[in-house]
Amino acid sequence: MGKTIAQKIIAAHLVSGEMRVGEDVGLRIDQTLTQDATGTMAYLEFEAMGVPRVKTERSVAYIDHNTLQSGFENADDHRYIQTVAKKHGVYFSRPGNGICHQVHLERFGAPGKTLIGSDSHTPTGGGIGMLAFGAGGMDVAVAMGGGEYHINMPTMTKVELTGRLSAWVSAKDVILAVLQKLSVKGGVGKIIEYGGEGVKTLSVPERATITNMGAELGATTSVFPSDEITKAFLEAQGRGGQWVELSSDPDAVFDEVIHIDLGALEPLAACPHSPDAVKPVRELSGMKIDQVCIGSCTNSSYLDMMRVAAVLKGKTVHPDVSLSIACGSKQVYNMLAANGALADIIAAGARVLECACGPCIGMGQSPNSAGVSLRTFNRNFEGRSGTADGQVYLVSPETAAASAISGVFTDPRGLGEAVRVPMPERFLINDNMIVPPIEEVLMETVEVQRGPNIKPLPIAGPLEESIARKAVLKVGDNITTDHIMPAGAKILPYRSNVPYLSQFCFGVCDKDFPERCKREGGGIVVAGHNYGQGSSREHAALVPLYLGVKAVIAKSYARIHAANLANTGILPLQFQDEADYDRIDPMDWLVLPNVQKEIQAGGPVTLVDETKNVQIMLDAVLTPRQRDMVLAGGLLNYTKAEGKA
Repeated sequence: MGKTIAQKIIAAHLVSGEMRVGEDVGLRIDQTLTQDATGTMAYLEFEAMGVPRVKTERSVAYIDHNTLQSGFENADDHRYIQTVAKKHGVYFSRPGNGICHQVHLERFGAPGKTLIGSDSHTPTGGGIGMLAFGAGGMDVAVAMGGGEYHINMPTMTKVELTGRLSAWVSAKDVILAVLQKLSVKGGVGKIIEYGGEGVKTLSVPERATITNMGAELGATTSVFPSDEITKAFLEAQGRGGQWVELSSDPDAVFDEVIHIDLGALEPLAACPHSPDAVKPVRELSGMKIDQVCIGSCTNSSYLDMMRVAAVLKGKTVHPDVSLSIACGSKQVYNMLAANGALADIIAAGARVLECACGPCIGMGQSPNSAGVSLRTFNRNFEGRSGTADGQVYLVSPETAAASAISGVFTDPRGLGEAVRVPMPERFLINDNMIVPPIEEVLMETVEVQRGPNIKPLPIAGPLEESIARKAVLKVGDNITTDHIMPAGAKILPYRSNVPYLSQFCFGVCDKDFPERCKREGGGIVVAGHNYGQGSSREHAALVPLYLGVKAVIAKSYARIHAANLANTGILPLQFQDEADYDRIDPMDWLVLPNVQKEIQAGGPVTLVDETKNVQIMLDAVLTPRQRDMVLAGGLLNYTKAEGKA
């Protein structure tokens, strides 16, 4: 029986386990990336393991999230990351060089390689034929130290693309159509592979837009073939020697096949407050808007920006609209400046931001109260923009630019003849903002610089024989990591200071949660379906650990967050019967009387709600390896004890 692209790459990198669906497999990782919002923790964890030098083929540290230096905190963290990277063999992408996923696609990504990154949108690399996973910082630290990266072997879903995109319909509309079909939970436990004749009509940047938002499906990752289109992109980046052809076998078997006719698609928009709340733009036409933001790792490529510049050329942004634009990389920015497109953008009245994540993570450009904001980003969770009642819609760059000019939601198909932007035969290549590490023999000459905002990691102890705590919080479905540990300009500078961050934990859901945890000596969180969707930020596990959370009991989990809980030593437990969720009320006294023995045995876990005098059976969302990790008090303790790195 033939193999899919993902199965081929997994087989070539398999270190432990067997490739049976649901089984734990350990993979050798070729490349890693970090960004500064998660990087400080990842490098603190790497240092704690005591490994002197990274063992991957290439590891890169990017500064793209916390670039607003309104105090010493971000600058200090950047200096820490730069020095620790220099010392331990990691390449350092300086502030202003661009967003990690865009730059990695341009300068480092290679077909057939494995990549994990401490950012949930790392699957962007699937656009170039990589098997790229978003992961917690601790998983990245272990991989940098030479350890395996573990996943449950996913099922394989194929999205069969036919036809060609019509005028003014873009790659963003393709992934929104997939989200409309599958929902934000529809990719859980799956790898999404794109195939069919329609693939040949999509450039690498367009493919990367699609794989980028595979994260919003909850998918393990997404991947495109590596073909002549991929080869041309790599050659244009001066990296043609890294190309390999990669496709699924003709007799590969997929567990699910979805068909999408590219020619039948139209401009789409994800409505507040979920990426799968998708409607045609024509149904929203005429709605007054207040703000447009173009950029993010989803839509900030050269092709995206050239199309936006063409729409804006000779026009003026509507007086009631604030338009901001951020290129994804210095390469893109330089090329726009060189060919005059940047002048067209500026002349139209756009506010040009630095090459960084910016408004996508709530780092500036928050909309006005109840403002309608059109964004080319990947997430529109409530409050993520920095404005609690902001109404955020996710759209393509073409829809965004057309609407910025008109002042209302506008279907770009009314603009006339479509903009055609050819792929460059040669990109402008200047890697002077990427700092290589020092030679290994000179490692001891580098002093790692730590600012006062960098605080020690919270580390769990071994799992207790029993756990007895109150249900300190009960929440519903689709709780995101933004709910658990918000981002934004006021909070992100403290990503290396867990004690300070703790005062904001679950602030979107319940502002009293941190103080309640301190008063009650920690507790247990009860949740609905898809708990922890969204970002890979391990702070959403580290901060609850600091506050004394011992376990989470949910109807179901997002993949990365469940792994992050286990990595930190918090028990991810799941109701055997979802109806039992309704039997627990906030502040009930919950007891896991035999939890240590039950985790060791690998079977169900018994919960007693002593307030209600009822017994509830739970399953531990843990592989055998993760059970050992939790028993040891988390991945860091387990790795050091087992010598896994």
